[in-house]
Amino acid sequence: MSAAHAGAPSLNRLAVSATTHCLTGCAIGEVLGLVLATLLGWDVLPSIGLAIVLAFLFAYALTMRPLLGAGLPVRRALRVAFAADTWSIIVMETVDNGVILFIPSAMEAGLIDPLFWGSLAFSLAVAWVAAFPFNRWLISKGRGHAVVHAYHQH
Repeated sequence: MSAAHAGAPSLNRLAVSATTHCLTGCAIGEVLGLVLATLLGWDVLPSIGLAIVLAFLFAYALTMRPLLGAGLPVRRALRVAFAADTWSIIVMETVDNGVILFIPSAMEAGLIDPLFWGSLAFSLAVAWVAAFPFNRWLISKGRGHAVVHAYHQH
């Protein structure tokens, strides 16, 4: 092993970091979107739509923050964030929303109902498990979150 690779994190560690990073942004957006939609009395599809939009927004924002801090111009930081996170967010959101829709009455449960929060936590955990091998594969090909590591370390 070369000296340059001796201190490099393992592929699994990078994939765990990337998947957890994606989950953080997605979870913030999902929770905020579903809470807002529930408070506004929205139906299931608009609720999920808002949650997905906010999940993408927060996931990209979490990636862009350190890139902007590293001095990248906004347009370049946006391109890096899109390249790094888009596929991971798509996998995570597809699985997350698929699971939550599969759980009977989860989307109809109120904010004080443990079914709402339990279903959301479970669906996000399943989404992490589903996204991990995908992120690992992307990183192994020099794509996905590997693109971000040229600019900063987590």
